Amino acid sequence: MGVRLMVVDDHRLLAEALASALKLRGHRVLAAAAPTAGAAELVITRAPEVCLLGTAAPAEPGAFDPVVRIKRERPQVAVVVLGPVPSPRGIAAAFAAGASGYVRHDERIEGVERAIMKARAGEAAVAPALLQGAFAELLNPAAQPDDEGQRLLQMLTPREIEVLVRVAEGEDTRLIAAGMGIAPSTARTHVQRVLMKLGVGSRLEAAALAARTGLLDRAGPLRHPGTGPEPGTRPEL
Repeated sequence: MGVRLMVVDDHRLLAEALASALKLRGHRVLAAAAPTAGAAELVITRAPEVCLLGTAAPAEPGAFDPVVRIKRERPQVAVVVLGPVPSPRGIAAAFAAGASGYVRHDERIEGVERAIMKARAGEAAVAPALLQGAFAELLNPAAQPDDEGQRLLQMLTPREIEVLVRVAEGEDTRLIAAGMGIAPSTARTHVQRVLMKLGVGSRLEAAALAARTGLLDRAGPLRHPGTGPEPGTRPEL
């Protein structure tokens, strides 16, 4: 079944060519527009299932501001970023903004279509090679994290930092509770406080933001401090 989508890119010829190719494959393309400065307004108005949003400079400040606005006002719209070969931090920034995927501009139409289908299904749509690069940087973070990481770190208590580390490592609420010796309900409260303080709406966005800013690397000895149960609490069986 075809997907209702929009293609928005600064390069009009690229946007129109991609829109035409997707139409031939049975998809309903609502618009192919440029520049991306007006992308958010178009997407919010048309409300497609998926938006392919092109960017020439994913590392530039504000590159993913349209994604943030789209997800805030039309959270049901899946956004897949089209861009050049990014740094792993660029991928993290895209996901932190709320994107569902990242596809290179030179990807074959079959790869773009796969990303569209995954995004519509609620799955992360990132090519294995790009994802491998992102994992490599997460395992070997840059020596000088962004200053934003220190600012965010100061907003969190030691226990909240431990919760964020565990979230970034993929632990669910029950695992967080077991590892920290607290009740699942307490773990959920900690997670919600972390999301609120970081200004994000999901655990994936929190993990991506932590990776992008170098926050986890700055946490240092606070990672998994191994403290016992909080006073007055005990793990639920």
